[in-house]
Amino acid sequence: MQLDDLLQRYFATTDLSGVAPDTFAAGIEHCRVDLGLEEDRGKRFALWSFLHMFGSAPDLDVAFENEEDREAARNFMDLLAASEGDGVS
Repeated sequence: MQLDDLLQRYFATTDLSGVAPDTFAAGIEHCRVDLGLEEDRGKRFALWSFLHMFGSAPDLDVAFENEEDREAARNFMDLLAASEGDGVS
């Protein structure tokens, strides 16, 4: 799954600056439904990560049955949090 493909699928654009709030909310909801229906572990992780970046991911125990997947998600969250301090001002 490529980020541009996900943006296009859920928001009909790769430039989020022009996305209306209603369109954004509908795209997030569509992605959450897809996450709930997805059975492939890798794709579920990609969708959860995408939602996490928008502050809309479900809790780990809801999103992942497998403890390894929950741990990978925790690692992902830690990496994102650590990178927030590395941004150039």
